[in-house]
Amino acid sequence: MTEILVQAGAEGQVPSLTRVVEHPAWPVLKNAVEQIRPWQSKDGSIDFDAEGAPERADAVAAVGRVADAVERLSPLLPHDSAYHEALVKDLRRWAEGGFQVPDFLDSLLAFQPAANRADGLQHLVVFPMYTQNGNPDRNLEAVVLRMVWPDWLAELERTRYDNPLFCGITFEDFTSGYDTNSAVLFPETIAVREAPERFSWGGIFCDREAARFRRVTEAAVEILGLQLPDDIAAMVHDQKRCEEAFVLWDMVHDRTHSHGDLPFDPFMIKQRQPFWMYGLEELRCDLTAFKEAVKLQADGVPQARDVQYAVLFDRMFRFPVTGDRNRNYDGLGGQLLFAYLHKHDVLRWTDNKLSIDWERAPQVTNQLCAEIEKLYKDGIDRPKLVHWFAGYELVRTYLAPHPGSKWAKGPDALDLSQPPRKLVDDVLPDEFPLSMFYEALSKKLKNVIASTKGITADAAERIAA
Repeated sequence: MTEILVQAGAEGQVPSLTRVVEHPAWPVLKNAVEQIRPWQSKDGSIDFDAEGAPERADAVAAVGRVADAVERLSPLLPHDSAYHEALVKDLRRWAEGGFQVPDFLDSLLAFQPAANRADGLQHLVVFPMYTQNGNPDRNLEAVVLRMVWPDWLAELERTRYDNPLFCGITFEDFTSGYDTNSAVLFPETIAVREAPERFSWGGIFCDREAARFRRVTEAAVEILGLQLPDDIAAMVHDQKRCEEAFVLWDMVHDRTHSHGDLPFDPFMIKQRQPFWMYGLEELRCDLTAFKEAVKLQADGVPQARDVQYAVLFDRMFRFPVTGDRNRNYDGLGGQLLFAYLHKHDVLRWTDNKLSIDWERAPQVTNQLCAEIEKLYKDGIDRPKLVHWFAGYELVRTYLAPHPGSKWAKGPDALDLSQPPRKLVDDVLPDEFPLSMFYEALSKKLKNVIASTKGITADAAERIAA
């Protein structure tokens, strides 16, 4: 990826090329953040009366080192100067206020990465935050990242998939909250006094997604004896191709949450629903990306075929066997896709080997997308509870419910005098258990999946070499 000219020189002078992570202030900042993190409570505050708590002066000094390092690094990133100025103020105010629950709203509002999506542009980001699929506590984190915005992607966003808030990003370095399974940087995870009226950006680390995909897919293909077409096998072994597939997939997926016949809040943040409805929503967005990739392939977009198989393999091989079985809606979506393709004879599991009808896969995958879209369109005219049951019936057509499920027994098994949100309590944590196929695959892939925690593109390339 092209380096960006980031170090300001005298007027008329050509700036030099500098990576933030190579500046001596970066390890100072990172080490100070790592010192602060264990002192923090779940809400991000520091309880100085707790066992093992630091002296207040030590906490003040550590935050001071973070602030000073930000000031030293900020000249390398003039596009983030307003954010870094607000960040230093928020850090010092947190210390001066006695390290109560942190409030970084001012610096959050000043950070506007989507306003300048230049390919390769660096950002230094410091916030108290939880990391999705990573650390659930609002600890201080620091991450250096780069924007992924090649010309071909920018043109697709401009002409076909308008998504002005989306940021494709890659890791340069990070603190412990990202040494996890987290592959996103979302503003709603940051500790603030009040949520902004609207968020103005969202970032997804396509390098981690690609590296994780490659490792798990390579292992699954070997375990299952799947023969890949030459071009798809080449893609799985190519980090850059996978990153390009994921950033396109993510951009289309992200915008789909607010496009289409939506019978409910597109992100479902304000509603409590059974987890299969969340599973169908995430799968709808992925299958929309798949459907658009089929169209893009016909239009000659090189990344389009890669997107299709990234969606299929990640959904079928990694999602169902990742995480626990407590309302695992992403896992459910993967199970549903596999079962649908199997029942329509696109997938075959014979003689302990998996085979795929590569010619029919796009058509039948789009067929499942159409069934979910019809569910949504019809849902606009349904009461909420009726819509939930319709979603349940779609899933159970292809996946066997838990034999102890009340929902599987139908409306007569539920107390319909309660409001719908209360009936969610009757949903089992594992309403649609893994099939025997996936139980066996889970045992064989669990160590591979565990090994992708904190994975980076560099790590994936070292292993491939």
